[in-house]
Amino acid sequence: MSNKSNTTSNLREPKVYQIKIKGYLGSQWSDWFDGLTITPDEEGNTLLTGPVIDDAALHGLLKKVRDLGMPLISFNQIESGVEDRLEESNNEENTSGEWHNE
Repeated sequence: MSNKSNTTSNLREPKVYQIKIKGYLGSQWSDWFDGLTITPDEEGNTLLTGPVIDDAALHGLLKKVRDLGMPLISFNQIESGVEDRLEESNNEENTSGEWHNE
């Protein structure tokens, strides 16, 4: 029996990315960033974390960061279980709707 169908379905699963941008971005921006989780870090930056369906969608997200004028610090593909752990560890709810670029 072949595992070809399992391999094909794994290739189509979204990859989880974490995008780090300089400055503070409120959680209400999540919809604009295609539902990514928005988390402030201890250094005053913002982490956007979540599944990204393909490279075109990733480029679209990076373009949105550029359009906001917020400097991109990094973006990395992470293990899919990491997103859940990051969301659980985020005890602060950011609802101000503002972003601050220091």
